[in-house]
Amino acid sequence: MNKTFTTVLILIIIVLGGYFLLKNPKAQAPTIETPVISTSTGDTDNSVPSANQNVITYTNIGYSPSTLTVQVGTTVTFKNESSMAMWAASASHPTHKVYPTTGGCLGSTFDACRGIQPGDSWSFKFDIAGNWKYHDHLKPSFFGTIIVK
Repeated sequence: MNKTFTTVLILIIIVLGGYFLLKNPKAQAPTIETPVISTSTGDTDNSVPSANQNVITYTNIGYSPSTLTVQVGTTVTFKNESSMAMWAASASHPTHKVYPTTGGCLGSTFDACRGIQPGDSWSFKFDIAGNWKYHDHLKPSFFGTIIVK
Protein backbone atom coordinates (compact mmCIF):
# COMPACT_ATOMS: atom_id res chain seq x y z
CA MET A 1 0.00 0.00 0.00
CA ASN A 2 2.79 2.44 0.94
CA LYS A 3 4.69 1.62 -2.28
CA THR A 4 1.57 2.27 -4.41
CA PHE A 5 0.93 5.59 -2.67
CA THR A 6 4.54 6.69 -3.25
CA THR A 7 4.36 5.72 -6.94
CA VAL A 8 1.09 7.64 -7.45
CA LEU A 9 2.50 10.68 -5.64
CA ILE A 10 5.62 10.69 -7.85
CA LEU A 11 3.48 10.44 -11.00
CA ILE A 12 1.32 13.38 -9.87
CA ILE A 13 4.43 15.49 -9.22
CA ILE A 14 5.84 14.63 -12.66
CA VAL A 15 2.55 15.49 -14.42
CA LEU A 16 2.18 18.80 -12.54
CA GLY A 17 5.82 19.70 -13.22
CA GLY A 18 5.37 19.02 -16.94
CA TYR A 19 2.20 21.11 -17.00
CA PHE A 20 3.91 24.14 -15.44
CA LEU A 21 6.95 23.82 -17.72
CA LEU A 22 4.78 23.78 -20.84
CA LYS A 23 2.37 26.44 -19.57
CA ASN A 24 4.98 29.16 -18.94
CA PRO A 25 6.29 31.02 -22.03
CA LYS A 26 9.97 30.67 -22.77
CA ALA A 27 12.04 33.56 -21.50
CA GLN A 28 13.94 35.62 -24.03
CA ALA A 29 17.68 35.72 -23.68
CA PRO A 30 18.92 39.06 -22.38
CA THR A 31 20.31 41.34 -25.04
CA ILE A 32 23.17 43.76 -24.87
CA GLU A 33 22.94 46.71 -27.21
CA THR A 34 25.70 49.14 -28.10
CA PRO A 35 23.84 52.24 -29.24
CA VAL A 36 25.28 55.08 -31.27
CA ILE A 37 23.93 58.10 -29.43
CA SER A 38 22.74 61.15 -31.36
CA THR A 39 21.42 64.44 -29.99
CA SER A 40 17.82 63.99 -31.14
CA THR A 41 15.09 62.04 -29.35
CA GLY A 42 12.32 59.69 -30.52
CA ASP A 43 8.78 60.93 -30.92
CA THR A 44 5.54 59.03 -30.86
CA ASP A 45 2.90 59.66 -33.48
CA ASN A 46 -0.57 58.13 -33.72
CA SER A 47 -1.26 59.40 -37.25
CA VAL A 48 -1.86 57.31 -40.37
CA PRO A 49 1.45 56.34 -42.06
CA SER A 50 2.49 58.21 -45.20
CA ALA A 51 4.14 56.67 -48.24
CA ASN A 52 7.69 57.31 -46.97
CA GLN A 53 7.15 55.50 -43.66
CA ASN A 54 7.73 51.84 -42.94
CA VAL A 55 4.94 49.61 -41.63
CA ILE A 56 5.17 46.54 -39.42
CA THR A 57 1.94 44.56 -39.39
CA TYR A 58 0.83 42.76 -36.23
CA THR A 59 -1.31 39.65 -36.78
CA ASN A 60 -2.49 36.76 -34.62
CA ILE A 61 0.87 35.03 -35.29
CA GLY A 62 3.17 37.99 -34.56
CA TYR A 63 4.95 40.89 -36.25
CA SER A 64 5.66 40.99 -40.00
CA PRO A 65 8.32 41.64 -41.02
CA SER A 66 10.01 40.62 -37.78
CA THR A 67 13.18 42.49 -38.81
CA LEU A 68 13.13 45.87 -40.53
CA THR A 69 16.12 48.00 -41.58
CA VAL A 70 15.64 51.78 -41.75
CA GLN A 71 17.67 54.98 -41.76
CA VAL A 72 18.04 57.28 -38.74
CA GLY A 73 15.02 59.58 -38.56
CA THR A 74 12.58 57.06 -40.06
CA THR A 75 9.11 56.70 -38.57
CA VAL A 76 7.92 53.10 -38.26
CA THR A 77 4.21 52.38 -37.91
CA PHE A 78 3.00 49.30 -36.05
CA LYS A 79 -0.39 48.41 -37.57
CA ASN A 80 -2.66 46.04 -35.65
CA GLU A 81 -4.42 43.64 -38.02
CA SER A 82 -4.97 40.97 -35.36
CA SER A 83 -8.08 40.10 -33.35
CA MET A 84 -6.49 41.29 -30.09
CA ALA A 85 -4.82 44.39 -28.68
CA MET A 86 -1.05 44.83 -29.11
CA TRP A 87 1.42 46.92 -27.12
CA ALA A 88 4.63 47.52 -29.08
CA ALA A 89 7.56 48.35 -26.81
CA SER A 90 11.34 48.24 -26.60
CA ALA A 91 12.96 45.11 -25.21
CA SER A 92 13.42 43.79 -22.57
CA HIS A 93 10.12 42.66 -21.15
CA PRO A 94 8.74 43.99 -18.83
CA THR A 95 10.97 47.07 -18.31
CA HIS A 96 11.25 48.35 -21.93
CA LYS A 97 14.65 49.98 -21.31
CA VAL A 98 16.78 48.86 -24.30
CA TYR A 99 16.04 51.89 -26.50
CA PRO A 100 18.18 54.59 -24.81
CA THR A 101 15.81 57.57 -24.63
CA THR A 102 13.73 57.70 -21.46
CA GLY A 103 10.35 59.17 -20.74
CA GLY A 104 7.89 56.47 -21.74
CA CYS A 105 5.40 54.97 -19.32
CA LEU A 106 7.74 52.16 -18.18
CA GLY A 107 11.25 53.05 -19.35
CA SER A 108 12.09 53.97 -22.92
CA THR A 109 10.21 56.37 -25.19
CA PHE A 110 9.93 53.42 -27.63
CA ASP A 111 6.77 52.23 -25.86
CA ALA A 112 3.14 52.52 -26.96
CA CYS A 113 2.20 52.68 -23.23
CA ARG A 114 -1.18 51.07 -23.94
CA GLY A 115 -2.89 48.34 -25.89
CA ILE A 116 -3.45 49.31 -29.53
CA GLN A 117 -6.82 47.94 -30.58
CA PRO A 118 -7.42 45.89 -33.75
CA GLY A 119 -7.56 48.18 -36.79
CA ASP A 120 -5.55 50.94 -35.07
CA SER A 121 -1.85 51.77 -35.35
CA TRP A 122 0.97 53.40 -33.39
CA SER A 123 4.10 55.07 -34.80
CA PHE A 124 7.58 55.79 -33.47
CA LYS A 125 10.42 57.81 -34.99
CA PHE A 126 13.84 56.12 -34.66
CA ASP A 127 16.45 58.85 -34.19
CA ILE A 128 19.24 56.69 -32.75
CA ALA A 129 21.29 54.18 -34.78
CA GLY A 130 21.47 50.62 -33.44
CA ASN A 131 19.74 47.24 -33.42
CA TRP A 132 16.57 47.79 -31.41
CA LYS A 133 14.70 44.71 -30.25
CA TYR A 134 11.00 45.08 -29.45
CA HIS A 135 8.11 42.90 -28.28
CA ASP A 136 4.39 42.92 -27.63
CA HIS A 137 4.05 43.75 -23.92
CA LEU A 138 0.69 41.91 -23.87
CA LYS A 139 2.14 38.80 -25.56
CA PRO A 140 5.95 38.86 -25.01
CA SER A 141 6.55 35.80 -27.19
CA PHE A 142 5.86 38.08 -30.20
CA PHE A 143 8.98 40.15 -30.92
CA GLY A 144 11.19 41.61 -33.62
CA THR A 145 14.11 43.93 -34.40
CA ILE A 146 14.42 47.38 -35.96
CA ILE A 147 17.90 47.97 -37.42
CA VAL A 148 18.57 51.71 -37.62
CA LYS A 149 21.56 52.80 -39.74
